Amino acid sequence: MKKKVVVDFEKPIFELHAQIDELKNIAETNKIDLTEEIERMEKRAMTLKQKIYENLAPDQIIKVARHPERPTTFDYIGLVFSEFIEIHGDRLFGDDPSIISGFATLDDTRVVVIGHQKGKDTKDKIYRNFGMPQPEGYRKAMRVMKLAEKFGLPIITFIDTPGAFPGIEAEERGQAEAIARNLHEMSGLKVPVISIVTGEGGSGGALGIAVANEVLILEYAVYSVISPEGCAAILWNDAAKASEAARSMKITAKELKQLGIVDEIIPEPLGGAHNDHEEMATRIKKAINDNLKKYKKMKPDQISDHRYDKFRAFGFFNEPAL
Repeated sequence: MKKKVVVDFEKPIFELHAQIDELKNIAETNKIDLTEEIERMEKRAMTLKQKIYENLAPDQIIKVARHPERPTTFDYIGLVFSEFIEIHGDRLFGDDPSIISGFATLDDTRVVVIGHQKGKDTKDKIYRNFGMPQPEGYRKAMRVMKLAEKFGLPIITFIDTPGAFPGIEAEERGQAEAIARNLHEMSGLKVPVISIVTGEGGSGGALGIAVANEVLILEYAVYSVISPEGCAAILWNDAAKASEAARSMKITAKELKQLGIVDEIIPEPLGGAHNDHEEMATRIKKAINDNLKKYKKMKPDQISDHRYDKFRAFGFFNEPAL
């Protein structure tokens, strides 16, 4: 049986559940009725979990966003969509497994799905380059987006990456150009684009497939221009100050919603998406369907204008009084 991953602030919850399991074993072995005591402890565990998750600090939220058992794009494809047909390759250099793309069906609507894939076990993570796309990944994504536009299909993207791969070979093949071209081309797409930040939304690596009409984010996901570790290394030459950086960067879902960077927060099941993949997928499916309804009666030019105006409106400034 695979050992469950427990982050530091979750330990009191799991210790309590271990005591509950022990009580259940004692009750079963010795034929003792401990129902009342077990129910009392289960209620206590539920209250503790709720209290912990309602008061997570930004650095703790990052740990949830990076949790190794958090659902991946492939998980959501299997739970939210049907009839998925994957498309490989950018027709220029090769295929990038860190971005997956293809056609799928959402209830009775045919859509295109694109997303980062970090991988599950060590072998898969290496194969997927830990979810850090190469230029061919972004070019593949754009090739599939253009197919979606050609056939009038909505585009759904799942964002979960620490950032684009920074290796020299990626730069040699035009990493910056590939991302920049995606930003430009996505802004003018004539079909609706819905992006969901499911885990980590890291810088241009995330934005390369996230220029969307609607940007949704899971309750314990993060979205930022750089990782807290990278920010701390630049500002203080000390990556150990990542917690301090995370508090200043405004990267949590609530902060991003207040700033107008994201349009909607999708609540997670108690204890985070990693505790209930199916329930999280149900909530994402509803959010996608609800948001797509907004664009059914809009003309193609209105859809692209909406997206363009949305991103042009980011940021604000104050003019000094004369």
